[in-house]
Amino acid sequence: MQSSAHFDGKVFVNPIPTKVGGEGNMGKLLYEYFIKSHPNRYPAKTPGPFSADLNKLNLLPPDTLRVTWLGHSGLIIEIDGKRILTDPVYRRASPFQFMGPKRFFPAPIALDKLPHLDAIIISHDHYDHLDQQVIVALATKGTPIYTSLGVGAILQKWGISQTHITEMDWWQTADLGDGITLTSAPARHFSGRSLFNRNQTLWASFGIKGPVHNVYYGADSGMHPLFNEIGERLGPFDLAMLEVGAADPMWADIHMGPANATNAMLALGAKVLMPIHWGTFNLALHTWTEPVEDVMKYAAEKQIKLLLPAPGQTYTYNGEQYINKWWEPFM
Repeated sequence: MQSSAHFDGKVFVNPIPTKVGGEGNMGKLLYEYFIKSHPNRYPAKTPGPFSADLNKLNLLPPDTLRVTWLGHSGLIIEIDGKRILTDPVYRRASPFQFMGPKRFFPAPIALDKLPHLDAIIISHDHYDHLDQQVIVALATKGTPIYTSLGVGAILQKWGISQTHITEMDWWQTADLGDGITLTSAPARHFSGRSLFNRNQTLWASFGIKGPVHNVYYGADSGMHPLFNEIGERLGPFDLAMLEVGAADPMWADIHMGPANATNAMLALGAKVLMPIHWGTFNLALHTWTEPVEDVMKYAAEKQIKLLLPAPGQTYTYNGEQYINKWWEPFM
């Protein structure tokens, strides 16, 4: 692993001081989880079934920006003739497949039906972003994987060849070919797949720039002062994909929530905001639709255009707002 200015000799560090969550208020956190009632954290009935138009998806148009949401932070981003998959998680977001957060609905595209991929982005090593079974299966096709510093060692431990892995520090850029570049950017979060290896790997967001279009994949992040710099250095963005779910005041430093997602969108200077990281797992104390309901409210107040397609829906970007209220029948 290469050296990094964001590594203090023991752990990777955030752009500003950050509390991971539960620090100093573990009693309150346990009370909220196990005693206080939080209704509607799960859909009233299983959402879906959702499916993708594979005939459409397998035809990759040039000079076009399309996005297909697989749920949570899983996205197929088609930008100017390249197809990129982000943080695909098809199973439980847990180290155990017999317990832990389970998807509310199956992924809308079976793993063996995914179209050809030019690249896979793994933003960090948390279980709701790095699914061992999925990434090992996809790696058999030789698809290049771009990830944050230290995550490559995890992938190699799973048998993935180092030749397929590119680790990136913040502000490093990789050339994907045909005029497409991928740049790792700062985020305010943390890492670790157990209680004993916290912050041993880096976390990141990513800018993806093509000859015609430019997008920002925010992955997981709390609010921080570098969104303006990201916009200045990597923008302007046609589309910013920012997390809105798994938010709570007790861990506000690491998950921004709807209000700060809209503030980050304005700091980035993007044209359209696509809310992600919601509606797929029960990872927080809010109701399962609260993130999308709140982001629509804040976006209206701040005159922000939203992109909210249904899971599996391939949406062609045109710079306008689009909202599919797919969740309403399942509340």
